[in-house]
Amino acid sequence: MSEKQTQLIKHIYERFNARDIDAVLAVLADDVDWANGMEGGHVHGREAVREYWTRQWTIISPHVEPVAFRQAEEGVIEVEVIQRVFDLDGRPLEGQTHGLKDKTVLHVFRMEGGRIVRFDIGD
Repeated sequence: MSEKQTQLIKHIYERFNARDIDAVLAVLADDVDWANGMEGGHVHGREAVREYWTRQWTIISPHVEPVAFRQAEEGVIEVEVIQRVFDLDGRPLEGQTHGLKDKTVLHVFRMEGGRIVRFDIGD
């Protein structure tokens, strides 16, 4: 894993937490496959990622903090993150029906040509 890849992924988390969706979408492949952490499965393409996050941010306010990076294989970077989820007033969530909650999770990025082509959520 190169320093450039690590910095790119750190930038993605920073911009996601700032709700700067365009900055994140700029580093995704046009046909990216992105894990849907709320309902399962994946969304396909940049605009589908935009729609997913736009919808998510009307329901909850997630914050993700990367704490460890690992090269899994060529082009694959695993990132351990602390995920915290709040309501829209900034209070911790309670009794929600979606799958998002405070926890440590594994994010897996697959990169080609400096762009993210796939994002998965592991255990």
